Amino acid sequence: MPNLARPAAFAFALALAVTGCGADVSREEGKGDGATASSGSHYPVTVENCGEKKTFDSAPRRVVTNDVGITEIMFALGLEDHMAGYVMPDDKGDLTAVPWKDGYAKTKWLSKERINKELVLDARADLVFAGWNYGFDEGEGFTPAALQRVGIDSYLLSESCRNGQGKARGVMSPLDALYTDLRNLGKVFDVEDRAETLVTSFREQVAEVQAKTPKGADRPRVFLYDSGEDKPLTSGAFAGPHDIITKAGGDHIMKDLEDSWTTVGWETVVARDPEVIVINDYGDITAEQKRKFLKSYKPLANVSPVKNDRIVVLDYVDLVESPRNPAAISSLAADLSGLGS
Repeated sequence: MPNLARPAAFAFALALAVTGCGADVSREEGKGDGATASSGSHYPVTVENCGEKKTFDSAPRRVVTNDVGITEIMFALGLEDHMAGYVMPDDKGDLTAVPWKDGYAKTKWLSKERINKELVLDARADLVFAGWNYGFDEGEGFTPAALQRVGIDSYLLSESCRNGQGKARGVMSPLDALYTDLRNLGKVFDVEDRAETLVTSFREQVAEVQAKTPKGADRPRVFLYDSGEDKPLTSGAFAGPHDIITKAGGDHIMKDLEDSWTTVGWETVVARDPEVIVINDYGDITAEQKRKFLKSYKPLANVSPVKNDRIVVLDYVDLVESPRNPAAISSLAADLSGLGS
């Protein structure tokens, strides 16, 4: 992370906190052990996913996941034994303090390319866990409806739910989306105790950070920069960065956008006068390259975080819906407090 090394003591404390959370959801604590979760009187179960009621007569056995945050939701719930594999590029982010990182060694990496119907058919998938713009795409012909036609079920990432306004996404706050998916999948796979333990631990972690963050006018205005030069891709109210920024003590300057990930004009960014910029680190363009662009882009020359070098970097998986979101809140809160006013 350029110019913003985190204090060693905080990093150590955060690692302990996250590892402790992981220890709370060991396989022994869940209701099932993977081999027997689909038996007994638990099934059938019904959950609501993006406004649709979905009923499962047994726990899916060969799940294919797309993208890192989605995959780690399964790992955090201890469901590797129910997975046929995962699809994602190389950018898993920093795994140092991730208590469920062993899931990567236990689960087959099916592809680093785009997920598609042929891949999941070859994997003999019975369920695909993905989302709109997280793998599902009408333009590519890869949709829940297309999968249903070949006998494969699907579960949509709740952050990606469409809200009825064209293709705009988001029907609940980002953290609520994470908790909803943990609880829904806990029910589907008969590991509700594990899911509830995670949710409780995450809520406590977030509340502990919030208790120490500034209130009202003291909250620094924060802009999330994902990518783009002519127009920046950023976060609206329904993507992960909104809750991460807000719970970390910042004022998200795009909080009025009723969408998840969306583009805006640079003139809007300048007019809203951010004090801190958070860079989403992923893909072929490095965080340092994004930082250099922001520092050299003339329309931003007089914007406070560019002039004062108040630029923070978080990994992609920290910012999309994932079980790393609560730790990202702790991390960003430390960065914001270290930057001063």
